[in-house]
Amino acid sequence: MPRRARHYVAGMPYHIVQRGNNRQRCFLQDADYSFYLKQWRINASIYDVHVHAYCLMSNHVHFLLTPYRDDGVSWVTRIVGSNYARYINQKYNRTGTLWEGRHRASLVQTQRYFLTCQRYIELNPVRASIVTDPEHYRWSSFKENALGADGWMQPHTEFLALGESAVARREAYLRLFNKPVSKHQLTLIRSAAHCCQPVADNRYKKVLKKKYGLIIGRLRPGQPRKTKYGDGVNIF
Repeated sequence: MPRRARHYVAGMPYHIVQRGNNRQRCFLQDADYSFYLKQWRINASIYDVHVHAYCLMSNHVHFLLTPYRDDGVSWVTRIVGSNYARYINQKYNRTGTLWEGRHRASLVQTQRYFLTCQRYIELNPVRASIVTDPEHYRWSSFKENALGADGWMQPHTEFLALGESAVARREAYLRLFNKPVSKHQLTLIRSAAHCCQPVADNRYKKVLKKKYGLIIGRLRPGQPRKTKYGDGVNIF
């Protein structure tokens, strides 16, 4: 059966998840993480995709981004994934598929869920018990967004609205981490990612369906299966 074509709406934010084949590690050394991020920096610029947050786990990746051309996400993920797989196969003298099929994409309802989704992504290493504070994890966007570290991302308007100055925005963003992402929000984001459905309320889904003709399915009841592999990193 042919796969249904992905439909991206330019100017709308998306949560992107891609996993390693059979939940195997995609990154083995620091140089691997660095190479992968470099590919994202280069190609996101070429294809007019603004990256707002990311987290690279050992066996999967998360990105929060906004494409400004309809085919931007498809091109970036395809080229980055291909370049990185070739790099890994050559470096480690391996063959075969690195990634588990295509990435998963969830359109994010901006005002209600954008910053929640951004925190969800940057807290991934904490939930996986790799670190106790997101500041201590090297391969995420937390230090750039929350602490003002130099970087290459482009802040979303929801992040810019947190304060009139860069310092005020960072302080406001840090305060959001004083409160954990709720169980309901975790379930919604994980289920949306698992089913490639919007992170949105039902009213907003109806707007998306009517305005953009998006096919909005039903999320599966309950929380997706959460399994640990190898180094104890959760899939989502």
